[in-house]
Amino acid sequence: MANCEVSVRDVPTETASVHSAGPTRLTGYAWAGLSVIIFSGWFVATRFSVTRELRIWDITALRFGIGALLLAPTIMRRSSRLPWASWRQGFVFAMLWGVPFVLLVALGLRLTSAAEAASIAPTIMPVFAGVFACVFMQQSQGPMRWIGYAAILAGLACLLSAAALNRGAPDPVGVAALVGAGGLWAAYTLIFRASGLTATQAAALICIWSAALFLPVYLFLGLSRFALASWSELLLQIIYQGVLMSGVAIFSFNRAVSQLGPSAATAIIALLPAVVAMLAIPILAETPTFAEGLSIAVIVIGVLLASRPAPSPVHASVQT
Repeated sequence: MANCEVSVRDVPTETASVHSAGPTRLTGYAWAGLSVIIFSGWFVATRFSVTRELRIWDITALRFGIGALLLAPTIMRRSSRLPWASWRQGFVFAMLWGVPFVLLVALGLRLTSAAEAASIAPTIMPVFAGVFACVFMQQSQGPMRWIGYAAILAGLACLLSAAALNRGAPDPVGVAALVGAGGLWAAYTLIFRASGLTATQAAALICIWSAALFLPVYLFLGLSRFALASWSELLLQIIYQGVLMSGVAIFSFNRAVSQLGPSAATAIIALLPAVVAMLAIPILAETPTFAEGLSIAVIVIGVLLASRPAPSPVHASVQT
């Protein structure tokens, strides 16, 4: 049995960021708010297309193909070239928040609804992030965070139960895909903060690696359905998937994580379920029931609790 002293320098970087200067935090909240706006529209826009002419593969090709074209110059210029170690990090990022993440979310959107998808993937992410940080990084979470994680899981259970009563049981494959996407998102959020890469560099590497791995398969197998979609649908997806999601959203979320820390950034992302549910009413004619709305409110409260700053005592005694 030994006592392990944790000094101030052992406190995680995320905790230190909680006490950062006011202007920096305000800027971080602004970046996070921009992420929420774009992500909210993304769930609705993706659901719109995957239930019509375009398929998951088309959405993925547009997102990373256009994103790579837009962002490649930022790291391919001679003055901006990255070392090979950074490209290896970028490959890991792409495996977490690139093609696998987009395919899982798109599959979940096709098999569930926009409101359910936006409630499951973004809000299960803090639970995974807390567990990963506790298990792999030995970061104390504190009782309020664990209460928040429990509230998230309870809200998700109520949401799925309410949806089952109203529209039938949700497709288990769709739910599993969204849960998996939340896990990948959580891992990326924790790893990016410690990578040392800038928001632009990480966004560019994700798009370039994803395009390099996915587009050859997409073209070789002839998966494109662009010829079947209207010009208005294609233009919508080009702007949303290629420009807003691959460029602006990834960059803004990375900036939010850098300036606020992973937990505070996910607190703002907690607004996604409510925003998407409101957007889905006029655009997709998907109106949540009272029970579903109440469940979403519980989820939001849970994420806000889970995203509170981690305990940061000057000295803590840990029994081992």
